[in-house]
Amino acid sequence: MRHRRRLSSDEEGTREVWPAFTDVMSTLALILFVLVLLAYVQSLIDAKRVEALRHQMDASEQELRGLRAEIEARKTELAASQARLAEQQTRITDTDRQLDTLRSRLQSIAVLRVGVLNKLKDAIEAQLGPSNPSGAALVTIGDNGNIVINESLMFEYGSYAIKKDGKPLLDTLARALGNVLADPDVRASIDTIVIQGHTDERGAAALNWDLSARRATAVLDYLFEANGTLASSYGSYFSASAYSKFRPINPAATEAAYQQNRRIELSIVPRDDNVRKVIDDYVRGAGATVPP
Repeated sequence: MRHRRRLSSDEEGTREVWPAFTDVMSTLALILFVLVLLAYVQSLIDAKRVEALRHQMDASEQELRGLRAEIEARKTELAASQARLAEQQTRITDTDRQLDTLRSRLQSIAVLRVGVLNKLKDAIEAQLGPSNPSGAALVTIGDNGNIVINESLMFEYGSYAIKKDGKPLLDTLARALGNVLADPDVRASIDTIVIQGHTDERGAAALNWDLSARRATAVLDYLFEANGTLASSYGSYFSASAYSKFRPINPAATEAAYQQNRRIELSIVPRDDNVRKVIDDYVRGAGATVPP
């Protein structure tokens, strides 16, 4: 009979340790595999993320290039706008200069008209004083720039016969008109010197028309008689007109207002061709700066 040999304690310990070591190694290998697998999966995920980021960066770069191109286009457009603005500013400056010239030339025509009227007024006042013995002004400059002669100094109520007291004023006015019209520059700027007749609102319209016309004509006739040069040399510059009641100075229905409205006015009309020439010159000059 064979007998099994009993293992020593060392041999038994070795047999017990080996399986345990194998299990540990297997476990470690499994863990390592899992770690490698996880690392691989993570690398795939990271690669996807990197690819997505790259696409996003490419899109952003493309968008940025588009924005840069748009900015450059805006800069070009801004530069063109600034150039147009500078050109417009130059045109505005030129237009302002031309308007100043036009205004100055038109003003010179207006100043000449006012100057003539003031000369006539000053001549009358220098000869006769500013008022009559009762204190009424002989002549005034109205708001419309005309010389206004108080009707009560010239006519009785409802009459167109010139009063004796009014004749010295018209004599002085006739001489002053002759002196003014002797200046060729004045004549070149005057179209008409109009003697206007005005009445108050009372009375029939037909009578007022006739009365205002007769008064204006009577004054003009007397001026021509007082200074023959006016008719012979400058008659073409004069006219008489009637306005009846239709241009009152004072619309009130009082005796004082009626007396204001009954009057003779002397108006100077500048030559239209002078004014038109000034304006035409401006239009031609301005047109030269207008782009086609």
